Amino acid sequence: MEHQEFLEKRQFIIKLGKALHKFGTPAYRLEAHLQAVSHCLGLEGYFLISPTSMTFVIQHDNEQEYNHVARVKPGELDLGSLARTDELVEELVSGQRTLTEALNRLEEIINKPNPYGIGLTMASFGIGSGAFALLMGIGWNNVLWSALLGFMVYGLVNRAEHSKRMAEMLEPLSAILCAVIACGIARFDPSINIPVVILSGIIIFIPGLALTMGLAELAARDLISGTARVMDAMMLLFKLYFGAILGMVLGRAMFGEVTYVEPDSIPIWAIWTAVPILSMTLVILFKARMQDSPWGVLAGIVAFFSTQFAALYFDPSIGIFFGALAVGIYSNLFARWMKAPASIALLQGIVILVPGSKAYIGLNVLIVGETMLNQSHIGAQVFLIFMSLIAGLIFANVAVPPRKTL
Repeated sequence: MEHQEFLEKRQFIIKLGKALHKFGTPAYRLEAHLQAVSHCLGLEGYFLISPTSMTFVIQHDNEQEYNHVARVKPGELDLGSLARTDELVEELVSGQRTLTEALNRLEEIINKPNPYGIGLTMASFGIGSGAFALLMGIGWNNVLWSALLGFMVYGLVNRAEHSKRMAEMLEPLSAILCAVIACGIARFDPSINIPVVILSGIIIFIPGLALTMGLAELAARDLISGTARVMDAMMLLFKLYFGAILGMVLGRAMFGEVTYVEPDSIPIWAIWTAVPILSMTLVILFKARMQDSPWGVLAGIVAFFSTQFAALYFDPSIGIFFGALAVGIYSNLFARWMKAPASIALLQGIVILVPGSKAYIGLNVLIVGETMLNQSHIGAQVFLIFMSLIAGLIFANVAVPPRKTL
């Protein structure tokens, strides 16, 4: 291999690794994928990935060796770019693109703007918050207020994209404002469930998926990345919870205490419609391609109803295992049929199951001693739910082995 060819290949591998990290790929999947791509290009690669750093060691014939260390920011899920990047790698390996063309195409994918724009993204924030409140079954008025808070939170998110100072305090500020506004709404609508409406408004920030990914990395013995991801998620949860508590204290000082009035219950059929609605908003929030969106929505439906069916015969915490098993098998079959990354379907399905909101509720029980939704033992169930999730995904990979590393 000529020196110039080696330079081009290592440049592609490094840029590919940084791009997939930016698109939210878990460390153990990213390391395996980069090793597979390096092997296909005739190189030997060794990689160490964490949420904030990347180490590349690339060599050929034990003669040419190159080390590269990069400081990076934690990635955010971009399933559309992930799918496009996977297609690009397939085209390169099969000879449909040259290295130069692949590098140019990868640069285009990295710089591609949000395909859904401001309007649809804002709608997904509001509808997603309302759908979560609907899933909690806390009354139609609470669904409306949750959706309005979701729109307000997107305004802060949009502002944070243009302000570094706003970005640093985005999560706790969102929780504070949601709590103050919810307390104000309670003055003329006493049937508002303040804690749950606050949780619904900031649900986009609740790090349930990050906690699950961190535990999955720990289960895969990727200890550095897994530990870092779990601790980062826990700190985000603490910031959100503190913001909510501070906001409720300020809101009650401004508007006074209000006696809660139980709202009319929501019929079960309406609660079940929340799942496909929430799954459709995730398509936009995760920036998935439209051609992949039906599979992602179906993944959420498979995950939820598999869990509900299993809960009829087992403990609800164990029912999560069967939900994760079902969506894991479904995503691996999707990867085989569509020749696309399993993560596209898996992440949109598993996010329906992750107990991020339950971890938040459990934190409230631990610190304040108050329960939400009459679920007094939910804090003790959180760890079992997380373990059920991870076990379900592991068993799914055994039942239907994945064909792709992503």
